[in-house]
Amino acid sequence: MNILFAGTPEFAVPSLRTLIEAGHTVVAVYTQPDRPRGRGRKLRHSEVKQAALELGLSVRQPEKFAGEDELQRIRDDQVDILVVVAYGQILPIGVLQQPRFGAVNVHASLLPRWRGAAPIQRALLSGDDETGITLMQMEAGLDTGPMLLQRSCVIEPDDSTGTLQRRLARLGADCLIEGLSLMAKGPFNAVTQSESGVTYAHKISKSEANIDWDAPSAVIDRQIRAFNPIPGAFSHLSGERIKILACELTNVVSPDQPGILVEVGPSRLGISTADTDVRVTEIQPAGGKPMAVKDLLNARELVVGAQLSQNPGS
Repeated sequence: MNILFAGTPEFAVPSLRTLIEAGHTVVAVYTQPDRPRGRGRKLRHSEVKQAALELGLSVRQPEKFAGEDELQRIRDDQVDILVVVAYGQILPIGVLQQPRFGAVNVHASLLPRWRGAAPIQRALLSGDDETGITLMQMEAGLDTGPMLLQRSCVIEPDDSTGTLQRRLARLGADCLIEGLSLMAKGPFNAVTQSESGVTYAHKISKSEANIDWDAPSAVIDRQIRAFNPIPGAFSHLSGERIKILACELTNVVSPDQPGILVEVGPSRLGISTADTDVRVTEIQPAGGKPMAVKDLLNARELVVGAQLSQNPGS
């Protein structure tokens, strides 16, 4: 097939590369404009742009899909289908209807559960046992289109957004190729989404990553895993904001109030919660890089009894 591809983050890269490997022709790649990123706030390519350049593909980066010019450009492309994978913009219905087979989206959930921007994080925060990929036809509504294929994926107890996202990206690429093959063979019946069981994966706010130690340990564990690597679950210790990137659950019930450092070293930090303690194993100090707790303790001293809190002044 002749394809237009629209995607931006690392999650979309396996789908783009797999299209090329499967022999499809990617006429052009749409991705978000270069943005300042990182500590130096230097202008950087999206991960999809970087991959597209490596593959020798044409790259387009409009700020918005607005106006007749971009629509005419897509008409002139005369492609068979538009493939969208985590592009990051709402596409006008006129754009979706231009290709011969319309537009399909690789979405990281088992729709209709977790329609929206952050399906992986919301699945982890909610303690779901399973998620997956839905390949759907795109329409005007947000993730409401008929479903072409679904493939499930078990959420492991130690999965973070990072680890789960990598598995789903690969599964999404495989699902995309399978779906395009079925569409090319002839009429293909898509399944209308049920309105029963609809949930919304609203965009993540940084305030959601602020750990409430008065919550049960299982909730805190899900929060830490859901926000690793971005934005990183965080707390404050002696006025310093620290990111907590990984922890272990325990059966230990400390008599201390929640948020107290009850164990220090050699490779973990025990912290009390509303029920059982959690043991932090990976951490990121303010202005520093992610590190194992044992490396942090080699560089600085922490004492049992210190208080972690949601507020820097507490």
